[in-house]
Amino acid sequence: MLLVFDVGNTNMVVGIYEGKNLIKNWRINTDIHKTSDEYGILINSLLAYDNIDMKSIDDVIISSVVPNVMHALENFCIKYCEKKPMIVGPGIKTGLNIKYDNPKQVGADRIVNAVAGIEKYGTPLIIVDFGTATTFCAISDKAEYLGGTICPGLKISSEALFNGAAKLPRVELTKPGKTICKTTVEAMQAGIIYGYVGQVEKIISMMKKELGSEDVKVIGTGGLSTLIHSETDSIDCIDRFLTLEGLRLIHKKNK
Repeated sequence: MLLVFDVGNTNMVVGIYEGKNLIKNWRINTDIHKTSDEYGILINSLLAYDNIDMKSIDDVIISSVVPNVMHALENFCIKYCEKKPMIVGPGIKTGLNIKYDNPKQVGADRIVNAVAGIEKYGTPLIIVDFGTATTFCAISDKAEYLGGTICPGLKISSEALFNGAAKLPRVELTKPGKTICKTTVEAMQAGIIYGYVGQVEKIISMMKKELGSEDVKVIGTGGLSTLIHSETDSIDCIDRFLTLEGLRLIHKKNK
């Protein structure tokens, strides 16, 4: 079995693959203060709940955008899984031709998404990952990673409004169903969500023009992807486990 970690700024998604099949997955808080032992107890509890023995793990691969959590995670893998984890970063084979001015600046999650996206959906391709930040990645018809756009995520935008305006409350990210709202909470929800939909549609539209084609598959992933997808036709489909699949593919390329 392969244990995979997609470590984001807010959450990390943990998955177990048996061959090509993702048999279990969990979403937990990313906590830079947790020790390797605390992660060991937590992961072991999740595995045990689904009747999976830690000793059945053959290998581990990690993609992370949070450097401060890596020491604890690596030590967890060595101590509890008895495996040195494979880390997505310099020196790892991805098969991806990165056209960024400095390829080392491309986040591990964006690389992993691109590898899985090309494998599953072909090219050209746009991948939108709705996380703490929302990233838009463009892949050419030659399977080249061209670059993209990074925006504040929905939750960051919502928190900024709450923290920056004294009389505005913190609101739940749900759709009010209208834009002419008669309460402050609904007015904020409309502005945050529908305004964000407009941002997504504009960036995708510009990317398609820069790619020189309207025939571009657009894939959404990440925790809040379903919320935005339900309000726009710009995203063709949602693939919640795109990053985990990319980790499996990269692990395969390097074994």
